[in-house]
Amino acid sequence: MERTVRNLLVAAACLLVLGALGAFAAVRQANRAVDAVKVNIANEFDNYFISERGVTALLTKGGKEPVIGTQPEGPRLRVLEARLKAHAFVRDAQVYRDLAGNLHADVRQNRPIARLTHPDTRLDTYVDAEGRALPLSPLFTARVATVARPGGGSLPSGFFQDSTGRRYLEFLRYVDEHEFWKAQVSEVFIEPGGKLSFTQQVGDQRIEFGLPENISEKFAKLMVFYRQIPSVLGWDTYHRVNVEYQNQIICE
Repeated sequence: MERTVRNLLVAAACLLVLGALGAFAAVRQANRAVDAVKVNIANEFDNYFISERGVTALLTKGGKEPVIGTQPEGPRLRVLEARLKAHAFVRDAQVYRDLAGNLHADVRQNRPIARLTHPDTRLDTYVDAEGRALPLSPLFTARVATVARPGGGSLPSGFFQDSTGRRYLEFLRYVDEHEFWKAQVSEVFIEPGGKLSFTQQVGDQRIEFGLPENISEKFAKLMVFYRQIPSVLGWDTYHRVNVEYQNQIICE
């Protein structure tokens, strides 16, 4: 019995010591000024829409509010995080301090899956996987398919946000998620009646896709065309390929 009590007392003492050390470290960190800013930009998709310098500029409001030499704590760190997350090309961000006196800013980039052309304003925009509009960037140009109305018309603002537009977004997501189609699909056109067509990076065919439904099945039929026709007759034999109808591939 005495041994059990003694073990409990030792365990409690260890917990108190650990708690005191943790509190001491927290106080020391809170009272230590920032010596350096460490920026980490996750870039799994090889996009370069925001730079380390850009992140630092956001944290300091362009140098008007320096962080080096200051002692930012919880609420202040959340303010700095919010500044980063407000940037169009920042998908997520975390700002925190370490015991060495560094301020860390970990950033995950947002990325476009298509580029929307707006001939009437000459101000193209990107669209991300959630259907949100993203501005163009002077730092980097994404190699993604363009989307437009035939004849140069523009899609309405917020097109991909409603239930109808989300179907077209699913088409763009499918293209983006498959490396072959991402490399092959060049210009996507949304007809006034809602049907899709697109041109290709390789081949002179205009692909008539129909409405954005049965997407994987239609691309599977198009892959059958790629594997069987161009190798025998050549890529430029047909100029129109229609995969709109079930169990049919129409070539002209």
